[in-house]
Amino acid sequence: MTPSARLSAAIEVLTDLAARRRPAGDSLKDWGLSHRFAGSGDRAAIAGLIFDTLRRRASSAYVMGADEPRALVLGMLAVMRNLDLAAIERLADGSRFAPAPLSEDERTRLADPSLEKAAPWVKGDYSQWLDPHLNRTFGEERVEEGRALAARAPLDLRVNTLAATPEATLQDLAHLSPEPGRWSPLTMRILLDAEGKAPPLTSETAFVKGAVEVQDEGSQIAAILAAPIPGSQVLDLCAGAGGKTLELAALMDNKGQLYAHDSDIRRLKPIHERLQRAHVRNVQVRAPRGAADVLEDLEGRMDLVLVDAPCTGTGTWRRNPDAKWRVRPGALAERTADQAKILDDAARFVRPGGRIAYVTCSLLDDENGAQIRGFLERHGDFAVVPAVETVLALGSRGLELKAAALESPEGLLMTPRRTGTDGFFVSVLKRAA
Repeated sequence: MTPSARLSAAIEVLTDLAARRRPAGDSLKDWGLSHRFAGSGDRAAIAGLIFDTLRRRASSAYVMGADEPRALVLGMLAVMRNLDLAAIERLADGSRFAPAPLSEDERTRLADPSLEKAAPWVKGDYSQWLDPHLNRTFGEERVEEGRALAARAPLDLRVNTLAATPEATLQDLAHLSPEPGRWSPLTMRILLDAEGKAPPLTSETAFVKGAVEVQDEGSQIAAILAAPIPGSQVLDLCAGAGGKTLELAALMDNKGQLYAHDSDIRRLKPIHERLQRAHVRNVQVRAPRGAADVLEDLEGRMDLVLVDAPCTGTGTWRRNPDAKWRVRPGALAERTADQAKILDDAARFVRPGGRIAYVTCSLLDDENGAQIRGFLERHGDFAVVPAVETVLALGSRGLELKAAALESPEGLLMTPRRTGTDGFFVSVLKRAA
């Protein structure tokens, strides 16, 4: 397919996306099934165009004065890919399979795609209703934080120390040009090409043999700051597919007992195969069984409870650009209610002197600091472990991370702009002995 044909395809998929209001991945899959002539390179390029458009939807609509799919894609070429008017005209020239030629209004707008007078939420490319929330967290820096969240994310891998060493894995994957992580000693980072196409990692021997897992460096850091101790008793209360469960097991060197639970048994489905591939032996999966309390025997026994709380996912917008336009105020209210309930439930499992590590992939104080403040009001026998102590789990890099992240009395917030990771909030709470 020509670049112009790919542009037309992106407009077609975005039109379907707008009409049917569903995840971008579903629309892309349907398009691929009905256009089997398109090769993998074409599909990757079209996906790149679509996700870049979603990343910069607000600013593209502002520049073009319209939010129809064609306008958004053309605007993205200017504000995201920095193409000038002549380059865009060559792509949209009305030839076979190409978009129709630019109108005079489109030409005028694309000749000067300035955002100088735009509102902060337009410049930062996020929903207008979120502006007060992001202002509460970042103040005047919210535009720069939003722009960092609108950039493409790299592919981060975590070395599984139960199966390999970072040095050996770097050598095994040298053909992918991985770079060591900035903060986590377990991270390898692979920068993607200009169209955002990732390598077929799951076919690599290192992945098949369990030497690496796909996991953002911020997520890796969150598990490290939780500081699970080999030989201890740990509960991963919201384990889901098991990403942090696997890391906790490796950090514990397969020693002690790690319990993995999730309130939705469907989310736990992938964990069993993943545990086997990762050579994990100290995990007991506790799936829900109707009204039964499958964790009752763990009350008051845990050294550490990890609460990887369900949240709005505002910190993952680089990887899920369509999700930031789907989140609604009602979803925030629902999530904060869930988080408070889960935190209260976590407290019943913590032994005297034990800890809760509360983690979200959110940037909003409602889901982060406010949750911790509310929890402390309800549970006076807990206190926040100061960040200066928490970061020591990262060794010499810890204090550098503390300086780079946004610190509050409740914990640390990592962001793409500050730490080069996805957005993650981490707070460690300790129960009085």
